[in-house]
Parts: sequence; structure tokens; C-alpha cells
Amino acid sequence: MNIAIILSGCGNRDGSELQETLSLMLAIDRRNWHYQCFSPEGVFDVVDHFTGNEDGSQRDLFAESARIARGNIKPLSEYNPAQFDALALPGGMGAARNLSTYAFDMSRMEVRPDVEKAILDTYHSSKPIMAMCIAPMVLAKVLGPFGVTLTLGDTNTASRTAELLGAKTQCCTPTQVCIDRTHHVYTTPAYMVASRISEIFSGAENMVAALANDYQA
Repeated sequence: MNIAIILSGCGNRDGSELQETLSLMLAIDRRNWHYQCFSPEGVFDVVDHFTGNEDGSQRDLFAESARIARGNIKPLSEYNPAQFDALALPGGMGAARNLSTYAFDMSRMEVRPDVEKAILDTYHSSKPIMAMCIAPMVLAKVLGPFGVTLTLGDTNTASRTAELLGAKTQCCTPTQVCIDRTHHVYTTPAYMVASRISEIFSGAENMVAALANDYQA
């Protein structure tokens, strides 16, 4: 299978969570599948990963995402679901800050138009979408009106917000996968509830395995 991955910067506080992203990539690669990274373009406010506070500077979203992809990345505007078998969104606060405004606006959140288009184009092509950690919140905003079921870990502020957006939520442990076969959506909670990197990889691998079981039977 050929998987498109949307990145949102580099680093858990203001971009893609590295351990989640690399676990997803490794889980895909271990099946001898292929992945291609994409990123929106623009700038974002940098968060100091030591203090947890914005440091007053901005960085280039596409350039930061390219760090994770080792330079093998394309603008999200070039994404075409016809060329891929599935779409994936790893977690990290970049999903809540750069792909959407959830971190600032909660239930009044908006999703970047190019990200929304990528998700809807994939959804309407009846192709599966995977998401980890806080990234399912982006799916809740875009696909909530369709009644999608997803996980954000335990019952928490995020899950309650997702339900306000029309999504249904399911509690999952760090390594479990929430599967919505009606809407072709696969989610795992990752660092929403996990405490160890081994749990992150197990969750990613279980998510990819569930996709394989459903689409390579």
C-alpha cells in the first residue's frame, strides 16, 4: 500500500510528535509499504520545548516538516487521493495549532482549507484515514457531521469537544485501535494516554495492522 502522511512541523509542542510520526513510518515500512510525506505551507509560532511557552519567533511549516521526512516531502496542495491507498495524520500539537485552531478555539475550531480538502477528498474516495493522538480532533471537525467514530484516549476535554462537533468517541488504551469501518477511519490514542514510546509503536503497528487486515484480505 502507498500511504500519504500529513506532517505539521517538527516537535510535539508545535508540530508533529516525533516518536508518533517515526512509529507510524516504521509500522508502514515494516510491511514493505511505501509512504510519502506532505505538509501545508506557511509559518507557525514556535513553542520552546523546554519551557512550553511561545518564544516569540516563527518558523516555516513546510521546512520544519521536511526535517522529519529527510527532505522527501511535497506540498499538501499536490496531494491526490487517487495516487494513494490511505491518508495518515500523526499527532503532536501541530495538528491542534497548525493544521487546525483547536488549541486556541476548542469547539469553535477551524481546519486549514487545504487540510480539510485532503481529508474530504480521501473520505469521498472511500479510502481509509488513520490518525494518532490529538490529530483525530481534526477528523472530528471535518468528518463529525458524517457521524465518524474515533478515539482521543479517555473521556476528556478533547473527546467531549469532538462529540460537540458531531463525532462519536471511544475510550482506548495506548495500544488499542478504534476502527470505524463505516467511515474507513482508524485512530489510536498514542500520547493522549500513553507514557512509554513502546506503547506508541505498538499502537501505530496495531493501527496499520488493522488497516492491512481490512484492505489486504
